[in-house]
Amino acid sequence: MAKKLHLNAFLMSTGHHEASWRLPESDPHAGTSLAHFTHLAQTAERGKLDSVFFADSPVLWGSVERRPTSAVEPTVLLAALAAATERIGLIATASTSYNSPYNLARRFASIDHLSGGRAGWNVVTTAGAEAARNFGLDDQPLHRGRYERAAEFLDVAFKLWDSWDDDAILADKEAGIWADARRVRAVEHSGPHFSVRGPLDVPRSPQGRPVIVQAGSSQDGKDLAASYAEAVFTAQQTLEEAQRFYRDLKARTAAAGRDPEGIKILPGIVPILGGTEAEALRRERELDELIRPEYARNELAETLRIAPEDLPLDRELPADLPDEDEIEGAKSRYTLIVDLARRERLTVRQLIGRLGGGRGHRTVAGTPEQVTDALEAWFLAGAADGFNIMPAALPSGLEEFVDHVVPRLQARGLFREEYAGTTLREHYGLPLPAGRLSAASGLPHVS
Repeated sequence: MAKKLHLNAFLMSTGHHEASWRLPESDPHAGTSLAHFTHLAQTAERGKLDSVFFADSPVLWGSVERRPTSAVEPTVLLAALAAATERIGLIATASTSYNSPYNLARRFASIDHLSGGRAGWNVVTTAGAEAARNFGLDDQPLHRGRYERAAEFLDVAFKLWDSWDDDAILADKEAGIWADARRVRAVEHSGPHFSVRGPLDVPRSPQGRPVIVQAGSSQDGKDLAASYAEAVFTAQQTLEEAQRFYRDLKARTAAAGRDPEGIKILPGIVPILGGTEAEALRRERELDELIRPEYARNELAETLRIAPEDLPLDRELPADLPDEDEIEGAKSRYTLIVDLARRERLTVRQLIGRLGGGRGHRTVAGTPEQVTDALEAWFLAGAADGFNIMPAALPSGLEEFVDHVVPRLQARGLFREEYAGTTLREHYGLPLPAGRLSAASGLPHVS
C-alpha cells in the first residue's frame, strides 16, 4: 500500500497570521470560546486529519496591544473536545520546565482514557525569563539543563504510564477482586531532578501511553526527539533545509536504537488559498498590511537580543548579531529567522511581513491545486512525512483547506479517505508500546 502523508491542524484563536484578528469576519474573543474550537476540531475531523494541536506557554505571550494573547489551558480544552469529537487526535503542549512528572503523566493518561486513545503530548522545555519569573525563578534555566530535565521528566512519565500492566484490572465481581496488585507497581525513581515513588493512580490507557510530540530543532532538541518523540513539529523554509533536517533526525533516531519509521516529521505550513493565484496573493497582502510594524519590530528585537532602535524598518538586519551559541532561548527559531533574512536580503519591514503569517514557518499562497502541489513535492522528495497545517485565519482557512485541498490530496492517493482506526497511534501507524516494567523488574507491587 502506498505511503500516505499525515496532516495535523495547528489551531491558534483567530489564526496564525498575527493580524488575522483584525479581519472583519474574525472574533477577537475566539481564544476563550469552546464553541469556536469545537467547530474547528469537528471541521478537521470532517477532513479526516490526524489531529488538532494546541501550543502553550505558562506566560502571557507577546504584547496585549498587538494581538489576542489570552489562551485557555490546552489540556482542559482537550478534555472538552474529546466529548465533541470521535476520531480526531488531540495534542496539547505542556512544559517539562514548570510541571512535575506525576501531574502531567496523570493528566495525559486521563485524556487518553476520556478520548478513547486519542491523546498526544507536545513536550517543550519553555524558554524565556518571563515564564521563569512566574515560578519563583529570576531567569530561565540554561538550555542544556532544560533538556536534561526534560529527558528525565519523560523517563519518569514513561515509568508511571507503565506502572500498570494492560491486564491489571480484573473486575472480578464474584471473587471480589477489582485489580491484580501484582500487576501494579511502584516506580521508585530517584534522579538528579526528580524523586517519584509511584505508581500512577490512572490505569494504563488505551494507547499504552499518549503519543509523544516534540518541536525543538536545536541539537539538544533533536537528540531528545530521537530518543523519545513519535512526531516532530518543525519549521523549515526551503526544500533543501527540510530534506537535511529529515535525514538528520531519522539517522539520530536509528542511532538511538529506534525504528526511524516510528517518528513522523511534520513541518509547519501556512496555506493562504484563493480561487486564483492573484486572489491568494491579494489575501496575503491584505493580512500583511494589517500588521502594526512598531509592535512587530519590538518582538523581533527581543528574539534577536538587540534593541528595537537597532532595527530600522527599511534596512537589512545588522551584521553583528549574536551567534546561536549565545542564545539560551529558542535557538533553532533564532537561526531560522536570521538565515531567512540573510538569504533573501530582506529589510526589517519585509522580514516582519514574512514572519507575521507563521513566525518562521513556510507560507504558501496560491490556488488549492498549487498548495496541493507544494505539499506533494516535499512529501515525495523526502522532506516530510506530512505537515502541520497552520491556517492564517480561522475558521475560514481551515474550512477552505478541508474543502479544497484535502479532496485533491485524496484524489492523488496521498491522503486517507476514511479513518482506518480509532486512536492517534493508529492514525500515525504507530504500534502499541510495550510496558517497560514487569513483575520481573523487582519493583514492589501495590497491595
